Amino acid sequence: MRVQVTSDPADFSELVFPFLQQDPVLNTVILSNVHERAVGIRPADDIPPYFVSVHDEDVVGVAMRTAGRGVYLGSLRADLVDLVTDRYLELYDGVVSEGVYDEVVPGGVAGDAAAAHRFAERWCERRGGQVAEAMRTRLHKLITPAQLTAEAGVARLMQSEDIDLVAAWGRDGFPELGDDTRDWAEHKLAENTMWIWEVDGEAVSMVGYHRPIFGVCRVGPVYTPPEHRRHGYAGALTSYVTAEILAGGNEACLYTDLDNPTSNKIYHEAGYRPVADFVVLEFTS
Repeated sequence: MRVQVTSDPADFSELVFPFLQQDPVLNTVILSNVHERAVGIRPADDIPPYFVSVHDEDVVGVAMRTAGRGVYLGSLRADLVDLVTDRYLELYDGVVSEGVYDEVVPGGVAGDAAAAHRFAERWCERRGGQVAEAMRTRLHKLITPAQLTAEAGVARLMQSEDIDLVAAWGRDGFPELGDDTRDWAEHKLAENTMWIWEVDGEAVSMVGYHRPIFGVCRVGPVYTPPEHRRHGYAGALTSYVTAEILAGGNEACLYTDLDNPTSNKIYHEAGYRPVADFVVLEFTS
């Protein structure tokens, strides 16, 4: 087995996309993240990313780590985890970890539960520290589409006057976007990939999606502010956006938080069915 590392998303996409596109739903996160970096949708980070590929003649596994995030393993095979872990340990050897976790040194790992736990075990054996489970997620694929309804309202595309609101909702609901979410909101507007549910002229919910890669669109983010929840807005809008994705000839998928039974129930009613479970682990001192 050979392990290869690059910080160039364009080179990485050319190398590994033929492997990843064999299952574009299961590999949606790496595909979309790397593609958006390769074509300049995501600006370059101050801290270089490390994209890792494992080769047995052909590519057999991939992982990535980008600034401010943990290592992402996706559906990496269990027998490849030690190779990938050791390569990331080598990449960060000599880096002083105190005070820079989540910035320079990865603050955690995510992916298939068995793979992520094995990575974390091996990482902490070398670097010390403990592991805590931060989140369990489930990847779903649309199988039997159904249109959900809300108490009131209609769907519409995001408009320029929504930029500040969408940026604020993104900041409130998705801390991984960081504090400065205006550029992200402007990008969603330019792409026409953010929809708003509106009731009597007031925006009450938003649902976005990622542009198709190998015929698959990943729905998200989905956000309704607390004062507008429990009226069916997010479910109705997710169904609407899903129908738009299907009308474009693409498949739809999304992630849910397994600790949120309400959202899991809603997406099941909308026709989404489980594909795989993942876990997010954090390293602590």
